[in-house]
Amino acid sequence: MMKCEIRTCHASDGFALKFRHFKSAPPCFGSQEAEGKSSSPFLMPQGSVVAVHGIQSHSGWYKDSSLAMARSGWDVYFADRRGSGLNGRSRGHADHGLRLLNDLKLLVELAKQEHPNQPVALLGLSWGGKLASAFAATYPHLVQRLVLLYPATDSIVGPNWRQQLMLKLARHHDVRKRLVALPFADPEFFTNVPSFQSQIANDPLALNSVTTGFLNATADLDRIVRHQCANIKMPTLFMLAAADRIVNNRKVKRRLQSWPVSDLSMIEYSNAEHTLEFCSQRIGFFQDLTHWLNRSLPTDAVQVSEASDK
Repeated sequence: MMKCEIRTCHASDGFALKFRHFKSAPPCFGSQEAEGKSSSPFLMPQGSVVAVHGIQSHSGWYKDSSLAMARSGWDVYFADRRGSGLNGRSRGHADHGLRLLNDLKLLVELAKQEHPNQPVALLGLSWGGKLASAFAATYPHLVQRLVLLYPATDSIVGPNWRQQLMLKLARHHDVRKRLVALPFADPEFFTNVPSFQSQIANDPLALNSVTTGFLNATADLDRIVRHQCANIKMPTLFMLAAADRIVNNRKVKRRLQSWPVSDLSMIEYSNAEHTLEFCSQRIGFFQDLTHWLNRSLPTDAVQVSEASDK
């Protein structure tokens, strides 16, 4: 049975960043595609997937999709953001957006070092879609493919004018570690499957609050995406949960369709709530994700589809 390895890399400020590494392995012949396994043999990894999670989650939530990608031939490097998951020091905190970009750059460069001359697919989900988009806009030469899963580049609920003013004052006065409760703590926002709701509710590593520093770092990422999106030209897969109550799907679609992406594929899952990993169509989601990663990408093509109930 395939397992993941917990590894550590050290950021430039000395912070020890733990991440999960799912190594690619030849598929088991005769296995069921419903388990996310491939029937195509390969001798070398197809490339690397570097993944970043949402605000409240961590890499441990996404073991099944990571294993599906590993079985499909991709080495998966799934970061735990500083202050979250396995990186428990200063929970919920980040000093600024550049710090988060530098942490991600460290992991992308590690993947490139361990798999030279192979493509890197950057995968960002929920809040991680902001970080992945900002990274692709800042370092487009380091990313060959971009995968955005229900990216929170546009949320249904955001800070009001008073809260925005308070965050500006916090930045001006260097108030970085004041805790702010997250508005979507209820597991029902993430999934309508009771077993997964229970898993989220009982997860001791899930975040329920973040710092003012982290929120201002998020604003930094938003500005980068807004002002540098012209750099995001790599082939991009965009996957949405149609019943999402966190992400504003209409605005996100409009935003992504305005980017100069060379090849844009969009898939929407009709009965899913936010986290596709935990939806009733998860097997189909795994298959769609690995199929896109492994296909030969045409140029200047846009594909839009709605997922069937698989």
